[in-house]
Amino acid sequence: MISFLKGTLAGKSFDTAFVEVNGVGFAVGMSQASLTNLPEAGEKVQIYTYLQVREDRMQLFGFLTLEEKAVFEELIGVSGVGAKIALAALTCFNSPQALAAAISAQDVAAVQKIPGVGKKMASRIILELKGSFDEGLQGLFASSSEGSVAVSKDLQGAREALLSMGFTSAEADLALNGAPEGAPESKLLQFALKKLGS
Repeated sequence: MISFLKGTLAGKSFDTAFVEVNGVGFAVGMSQASLTNLPEAGEKVQIYTYLQVREDRMQLFGFLTLEEKAVFEELIGVSGVGAKIALAALTCFNSPQALAAAISAQDVAAVQKIPGVGKKMASRIILELKGSFDEGLQGLFASSSEGSVAVSKDLQGAREALLSMGFTSAEADLALNGAPEGAPESKLLQFALKKLGS
């Protein structure tokens, strides 16, 4: 399983980022929101990944945050929801938190705004995932390993600190992209502020 890629952004297309890692190029399917927040070609990136294996092909999908990846994995677990719709959902909402909130609130109209999702599918997504988002995104990490929970909490804490300083969600996510694995919240915040030039 490829959990993340750390390398150089070689370029990007409408729905794919191309990442070079030690001379090997990876094509990574991403949401429009994540692609927009990637740096310029030639810059260093770290992208969390999900490898989808099918009989006829393997496809790699990428995310800038662990929260985005977790929501994607929940969505593709819903009957009838594929990777394309899951990525569209992440693009449609400003953040994974906003999508989780809409599902938890059973807001069919909001979920139905996702391209390719009708009322029937929106209702199915809410029915199957509502329990997963009752506690927001934290509930998704409760069943993960302790290390993953710690990383998620530290990343989330650093992200929230940046938001409280007036940075946008996109700026916070981009600043934390590539942060040292397993670093405590204070170190993550220092790393992000340095990237932001503060």
